[in-house]
Amino acid sequence: MRARASEAGYAARRLGARRVFVVTDPGLIEAGWPAALAAQLGAAGLPYSCWSGVTPNPKDHEIAAGHEAYSASGCDVIVGIGGGSVIDAAKAIAVLSANGGQILDYAGVDQIDRPIPPLLMIPVYGWYGRGVSQFCVITDTTARRKEILVGRSLVPDISLTDPRLLTTMAPELAATTGLDALTHGIEAYVSKAASGLTDLHALQAVRLVSQHLERLVDSRSDADARTAMAQASLSAGLAFTNAILGAAHAMAHQVGGALDLPHGTLNGILLPHVIRFNATCGRYREVAQALGLDVTDWTPRRSLTGWLITYGRWPIASACRADSPSWASPKRIFRGLSAAPSRTYACPRTRGRRRPAM
Repeated sequence: MRARASEAGYAARRLGARRVFVVTDPGLIEAGWPAALAAQLGAAGLPYSCWSGVTPNPKDHEIAAGHEAYSASGCDVIVGIGGGSVIDAAKAIAVLSANGGQILDYAGVDQIDRPIPPLLMIPVYGWYGRGVSQFCVITDTTARRKEILVGRSLVPDISLTDPRLLTTMAPELAATTGLDALTHGIEAYVSKAASGLTDLHALQAVRLVSQHLERLVDSRSDADARTAMAQASLSAGLAFTNAILGAAHAMAHQVGGALDLPHGTLNGILLPHVIRFNATCGRYREVAQALGLDVTDWTPRRSLTGWLITYGRWPIASACRADSPSWASPKRIFRGLSAAPSRTYACPRTRGRRRPAM
């Protein structure tokens, strides 16, 4: 995978840009990536305005402020360079610029009536899946919950995946974004809306996270690990934007909205409990295979008790101190599936099986 961020100016020109509105956050500015983007835009002869008022779990009032800045800028193309929060904020600003009102007016499926400005996304820190998705997640600060906008108009026109942008990522951020990609892959694969196409991307994501996440946490200078994790996140995004996600994400969004906690960490903590509830789903066998585990004696009714004991240390350690001795790989997590006693749970898929209990 070649470096693509250097093509940002050319990509913006392809979208018809005359002036670019750059959405980012203070952390990215400190890391220097928006400055590199500015150089690329300048080389393409494009003036720009930069707005960096985004915080983790972007808030409704931040989107209002960003929209005000966009309206005053005279820009016609929006470029988001940052993590998932920046990408969601850029999408939300685009929605308001064409449709007016408040961003929470558009929560739900296909609530956006008017075409939005062209979107160019440059995901940073492992959030490459957000750059190809049809979702936008915004925190309702009054209700203290997250609202989700869904629609094909939210899929960016161009998304640039560049593994070099992972080099400035802190170890704990590498771990939590990896947890998010793993959750995307697993939930997309066992979704009732999964298809042969999404299955390929979902299992590819799980396989790559299993093989390369620990290496990336250990060293962001590992070019092969960066490239593999960038591909994992992108593949997971292609899977979940078409197959949709599950209960782990549903709960993670609401807990994140109430407590303003890191999304990837919440997914890592909640995922094992959702899988335990759905443990009779035979599709988890393929997930275990993607993690490189021996499934010779696999039975889908195995309990996840042993798995949970092993897994419980992983997301917490990776969120707080990624180099902790208690770090456990995804392979260790799933070994408990084939070693624990039997118990029956509901399955999230209905291909020839009973409907889920949730």
